[in-house]
Amino acid sequence: MTVVAFDFDGTLSDSEMTVLLGDRCDVADDMTEITERAMNDEIGYAESLRERAALLEGLPADEAAAAFDEVELRPGAADLIAELNEAGVTTAILTGGFERGVAAALEREGVAVDHIVSNRLPMTEDGTELTGDVEGPLIEGTKDDALANLADEVGAVMAETVAIGDGANDLPMLQVAGLSIGFQPKPAVEPHCEVVATSMAEVRETLLERGILEQS
Repeated sequence: MTVVAFDFDGTLSDSEMTVLLGDRCDVADDMTEITERAMNDEIGYAESLRERAALLEGLPADEAAAAFDEVELRPGAADLIAELNEAGVTTAILTGGFERGVAAALEREGVAVDHIVSNRLPMTEDGTELTGDVEGPLIEGTKDDALANLADEVGAVMAETVAIGDGANDLPMLQVAGLSIGFQPKPAVEPHCEVVATSMAEVRETLLERGILEQS
């Protein structure tokens, strides 16, 4: 049983959810700066995520929904997910991003993955605006544990797993996966990747070469 686990922001999608949300309350530049520092391993990911979520306090629910609706998969991503699903490969998205944005992007393309592990931005009790907090398993938790738990759940060994990501918070899963693919990886991440890809077509070629997909 093979497991292919994708990061989302910067990998399956060239959208950055916190920046799209930040655009709605004029803090996108601050979001980008914090994100870049985290992806280059200059500050801890949990710290960076909490800082970005705090900037969103008070963002109206309809504005948050509109931002999530802007999240898109990058070219070739939906086709690759569909091909992996058809091949019987277990597909997963392990992201520090937010479940609503992931779900919106997948639904728009008419594709699904077997497992999504992501975070959430809670609303106030009356549901009208974001609280500025963030919740979920991938704040303090790391993607190596998430990948190991998923492999155990589906009966795969770690040597049968593939991790695909770009940033510092992807390093834990890239370092433990049977095959690590850096997707346009940040400088701090690239040395830890067995393969570097710049498009979903290149990811597909790697999976074909490794026998995870079969040439049609």
